[in-house]
Formats: sequence, C-alpha cells, structure tokens
Amino acid sequence: MIKIFRAATLGRSDLGWLQSWFHFSFADYHDPKRIQFGALRVINDDLIAPQTGFDTHGHRDMEIISYVIDGSLTHADSMGNQRTLTRGHVQYMSAGTGVRHSEHNQGSETSRLLQIWILPDRAGYAPNYGDHEFDWAAREDKWLHLVSPEFGGAPVKIHQDANFHVTALSAGGTTRFEVYPGRQAYAVLIEGEAQINGETLKERDGLESVGTSLDISSASGAHLLVIEMAAGPAMARA
Repeated sequence: MIKIFRAATLGRSDLGWLQSWFHFSFADYHDPKRIQFGALRVINDDLIAPQTGFDTHGHRDMEIISYVIDGSLTHADSMGNQRTLTRGHVQYMSAGTGVRHSEHNQGSETSRLLQIWILPDRAGYAPNYGDHEFDWAAREDKWLHLVSPEFGGAPVKIHQDANFHVTALSAGGTTRFEVYPGRQAYAVLIEGEAQINGETLKERDGLESVGTSLDISSASGAHLLVIEMAAGPAMARA
C-alpha cells in the first residue's frame, strides 16, 4: 500500500529568514492524521537565509538527522562539537538526556536541508554527535546507505531500527527499493521528478509505503531519500 502527500498539501511556515515545508505536525502546524509514521516523527524541508539560523536551543530523547541539500550548515553544541557541512553530507545528534545546539547558515547563499527526527528505541541515552561527508558519486544511479541502526552497516548509526538511503538518478535512470513484509518506508522526492509505482512525484512530494516495494524511474533525473523502518507505531520507552 502506498499513499502520496503532495508538496502543496504539506504544512508551511514563513518566518522570513526561514521557510519550511512540514511533512508531519510541527510548531504551529498540527494535523492529527500526520503526527508520525512509525518511528519517524519529523521531516522538515528548510530554507535558511544567509547569515541566519537556529540560535542555541535544547532537545532531549530524539534522534535528529540533517541532510544538507544546498549551501552549508554550521553546527555547534553543548558537547563542544562544531562542524560545517555542505551538499550531500549528513549530521546526526542523539539528544538523549539533554543537549543544547545551534544550526546556522554562515554562507552567502540560501541553505536547504531536510531536518529529520526519529523516536529512539528508549529514553535516557547519553547525548552524542556525529557527521559524515559522503562522496556525491556514491549515490549516482545507486542506493547509498546513509544511516542505520547500531547493528547496521551505514557510517551514521542511530538508536532505532531505521535506515536512510539516498539515490541521484540520471535522466532515464531506473531503480527498485525493496520494502519487505513487516517493514515500511517514507520517500521524499528532493529534487527533480520521478515515477514511483506509476505515480509521478515532484520536488518535495512525500510517499508512504507499508510492505510495498518501490519501482522508480526518472526521465529527467531525480534526487530521492527513503527512510525504511519497522512497520507500525513506535514510541520511545523509558
């Protein structure tokens, strides 16, 4: 079973310096039917104006992943980490028992990123930070495994049975993403246009799949992220 969420139907916020598209309820956008999808709680598609950003604020008991699409993102946190990432790179922060951080665009061009929150498999982990600079070519016409559970094989690991995969299909490219029984997946068409199981998806469109594999093609090229996880509801356990 698949269900598509068009970009025009997503939650929206425009703060001037920050423009956001919300795939799930967040901030002032609330839809009781769009609270979470399994362990996936937040996907925000953010545009951050140059020399602005999120000032220092706190989180706890959440796995927070940022995927940089355009421009740069500079992270600083209460654990002493400070890093700047650019297109195609991934940043991970396990908020655990509590962490404070800031995220800024210190560049001269607008930054675009996906901010993704995953519910951990339990509460109370020690806070942790990590990032990885992936070679862009590693996702061209193939699936690149960005994020996995701690027992998985991706370079970025989180406290949940969830996997992030990304591909950049060239014009005329095709691929398949397997969604096995007992598993589900959420796909975001980041850039370009693609056909997925006969449906056309465009920039910022989302797609939910429960147990249905995805046959994907693109006539003009497409940049696509898939978050795959155990099926059913998930809540952090104390």
